[in-house]
Formats: sequence, C-alpha cells, structure tokens
Amino acid sequence: MRAIITLISPLLMGMITLLTGQGDPDPARFAKSPDGDEVYIESFEYWDEKNSVPDDAVLFVGSSSIRKWPTSRYFPFVPVINRGFGGSHISDVNYYLDKTVLKYAPRAIVLYAGDNDIASGKSALRVFEDYKSFVARVNEKLPDTPIIFIPIKPSLRRWSFWPVMEKTNTLIKTYAKKYPALYYADTATPMLNAAGQPNPALFVSDSLHLSQHGYDLWSARLEPVLKQALQAVK
Repeated sequence: MRAIITLISPLLMGMITLLTGQGDPDPARFAKSPDGDEVYIESFEYWDEKNSVPDDAVLFVGSSSIRKWPTSRYFPFVPVINRGFGGSHISDVNYYLDKTVLKYAPRAIVLYAGDNDIASGKSALRVFEDYKSFVARVNEKLPDTPIIFIPIKPSLRRWSFWPVMEKTNTLIKTYAKKYPALYYADTATPMLNAAGQPNPALFVSDSLHLSQHGYDLWSARLEPVLKQALQAVK
C-alpha cells in the first residue's frame, strides 16, 4: 500500500478546494478548551502525561460519534484508545494527526468523520480527498496499519444532507476495496428502516447523536471487521 498511496500536495489540495467549494474551519478551535468541559487536544496531552497508554491498541478517532462511543466497554478483547473530539472534520483530524493517532503507533485505526464536514457545506469529493490524505499520512508513518472507516451516518437531523453523505460513503467504500489494509464497516445501511428513513430508536433526543441502541448496532457491525483487520496484522 505504501508504494501506491501518496501524499496529496498542498498545491493539489488548494486546487481541490477551489473546485469543490467549502474550505476548512480553523483547527485551532480544538487546541485548548476555554472552559474545561469539552474534550480538546490539550485534554489528550494532559491525560497522556498522567496515565500510561496501552501498546498495540485500537485507536478510535474522529468526531463526537467517536467521543461518545464507550469503545472500551464494547471491545473488551483489545486495548482501546479513544481520541474523538466533537465537531471535528476529517481536515481537523489530519491537522492533529501526530497528537491523536501517530504518536500511539496503534495496531489498527477506526475513523468516523465527515458528518460535520458535509453539514458545513463540503462536497463529497472534498471529504473523499481529505480521507485519502488521512490514509496517505498514516501509511507514510505506520505502513500497512489497518484503517477502518465508519461511514457517515444517516441521521434524522441531517437527513437533507444524506444524498451527499451517501455519495461520500460510496467513494470511500470503492476506494477501500483497492487496498488490503483499508476496511469499510457498513454501519449506515442497517440504520435505515423499511421505508428507507433513519430509525428514530437509534438516536438520542437531538436526532443526531447515537443512543445506546445506535451504539449497539455500530459495535455489532464493527466487531467482525475489526477482528478481521487485527487477524491480518498478527
């Protein structure tokens, strides 16, 4: 995979931005918590200073759907590090990649992001390119590390964005099929009911974030893919 996936140059990224519209929000908004109540990059650094970090862990990273996921409880068969920070785009994850992913040298990585990106006006192509940049940077430092993408979820609150989200998921799923270290855990399809609408039981009252039923579903869908990925790197 290392020889095939290459880094996207800043010039090319700038051209993509011009072609696809919405640029990136300022990643500095995640550097330090103004009130100490939210999970920010500073929180991760403080935690790492005070606590030991497991080796060969599965690293979960992305937006609030990752942050709120009780990953250690759902996946007790493997050491877990959760580095989700709410409101983040894939571009934010890329900006803080050294501090949230690479420093831990994880055995496998689970990524969920793209939800906020699309809701802010980014195109499917733009989010896809950000995903490829994430893959390339991980591959450069941690070659052949499995990366599992959790597709952008169909939510009641952001249902109007679903066509763009679904297109993004398709682009990433198709791309992941080309490389043995890339995985796509389809958590999105089973979130739709028989009428093709998001199942309300999977969400809390804001109709955006997952309920326990939602995380039960996600975890059940991810587990076999995660075990497959871990088996591949034994």
